[in-house]
Amino acid sequence: MAGQSLKWMVLVATIWIQAFTGTNFDFSAYSSDLKSVLAISQVQLNYLAVASDLGKAFGWSSGLALLYLPIWTVLFIAASFGFVGYGLQWLVIRNLISLPYILVFLLCLLSGLSICWFNTVCFVLCIRNFTTNRSLALSLTISFNGVSAALYTLAAGAVSTSAASASGPTYLLLNAALPLLVSAAALLPILRQEQRQPPHRIQPETAAHDSVLFLLLNAFAFLTGLYLLLLDASSTAPSVDRLLFGGALLLLVLPLCVPGVICARDWAHRTITSSFRINGGASGFSLVDIDELELHKSLLIKEDDEEKWRWWRCCWKNDRMAMLGEEHSASKLVRRIDFWLYYAAYFCGATVGLVYINNLGQIAQSLGRYSDTATLVTVYSACSFFGRLFSSAPDFLRGKIYFARTGWLALALMPMPVAFFVLVGSDSLNALTAATALIGLSSGFIFAAAVSVTSELFGPESVGVNHNILITNIPLGSLLYGLLAALVYDANEGRSSFITSPSNDGAVVCMGRKCYGETFMTWGCISMFGLAASAALFWRTKPAYDRFERDRIAMPLV
Repeated sequence: MAGQSLKWMVLVATIWIQAFTGTNFDFSAYSSDLKSVLAISQVQLNYLAVASDLGKAFGWSSGLALLYLPIWTVLFIAASFGFVGYGLQWLVIRNLISLPYILVFLLCLLSGLSICWFNTVCFVLCIRNFTTNRSLALSLTISFNGVSAALYTLAAGAVSTSAASASGPTYLLLNAALPLLVSAAALLPILRQEQRQPPHRIQPETAAHDSVLFLLLNAFAFLTGLYLLLLDASSTAPSVDRLLFGGALLLLVLPLCVPGVICARDWAHRTITSSFRINGGASGFSLVDIDELELHKSLLIKEDDEEKWRWWRCCWKNDRMAMLGEEHSASKLVRRIDFWLYYAAYFCGATVGLVYINNLGQIAQSLGRYSDTATLVTVYSACSFFGRLFSSAPDFLRGKIYFARTGWLALALMPMPVAFFVLVGSDSLNALTAATALIGLSSGFIFAAAVSVTSELFGPESVGVNHNILITNIPLGSLLYGLLAALVYDANEGRSSFITSPSNDGAVVCMGRKCYGETFMTWGCISMFGLAASAALFWRTKPAYDRFERDRIAMPLV
């Protein structure tokens, strides 16, 4: 039973890693400083944001590395990439060294690649240790990646001697150091679990216990997000920021209670009485019922057993999916209409939200709200966290309300066009905050749900390759949408007021609603197209989900 508590220690370790490695989400906190030091245009700044996202195009390299290297080695290679990428940018922004623009571009790409490697490590750890509750483990850990910007905002205030010093250089220094420190803290449980052989047979009572523990962990996660959302991360007193950051760290330590509960339970079973043993069949709540457990066991049997494999076989009529789970090679994937609808929904949804957060610093500055940038970044981060956390709703509500996961994806996209059209109509701080919150919720849900959707539609064994193909839309969208925003920004020189930056370095700053007004309208229309694509995907895949649910319910015990 020691292995049971150890796998939860590994899950907590992945939570810590994810919480401190979403460093691309705080780009807007230091982008203005970077633009000023490098004396570059808005278009050139956009290319640096694209470089950070371009690292995802090389995500396959992390999977390749795991074929030849132990997982802890890949973890520290990821930390080294980030340390070098962000560390050298910190030296540049502090004017300690001078680098040409192309080298800074490559440093941003290296930093983005480190994030992708961290994500791959966390995905593999979740899949290896939670084969039955895989989607719940993935949703929970991916959720904490969305809270990184809020944590870094608190950390920047905590380490600064004054509010004014919590600027770009502080964020870059933290981006370089914190992931390395957290990787070292997570090393011990990962090493111990790697030395153990995973169990080949999963007991029903174990699955029931896991379900209850996931509820507890989601409650801890909800408290963490609420804490970061409601408390002001832009305090003028560094002592208050240190107190708030300490509270956030305490909330991240709370999940360690779960392995402690398991150890205490196991001790009670061994030394007190077996009568306290929780019966999986009598449990009041279980996310994984016996039918699903038997389905999981059948997948572990060799694939040539046609009777066992029939529950995951997929048949196609007129290129429309009729059942879930068939493994898709890359060549087969790109020939499916459903994949391109899925690609369009992601490309015109979550990716637009990512470009928005990359430009949030300049957006706030153009509307005269630059002093509120840290607060806006925190709002986006906390709401993205809640969106990611809510992506587990299909699993928690499955016994009461069944709805295809692609339908949840379509519902999650609805707030995004609303948010952009709100920004078109108003430039008030309340409108900017509300729109930022909606965009964070929407994009966060899609980021977290996408791994499970890819697994269900195109096969769980192929998810590593297929999901990396899907997220190639992120650097492409970052380039196109960001370039659109930069061109509109620079083109409004005649219609908006351009002023020199507060640092008096000669850089110009666009001021007024015109700087991003046309961009918001275009982004809103693009996200409407993404909503239409997600609705079409839901319509095409709903029969497959319905059939899978009927078969799951009707499947006899083996």
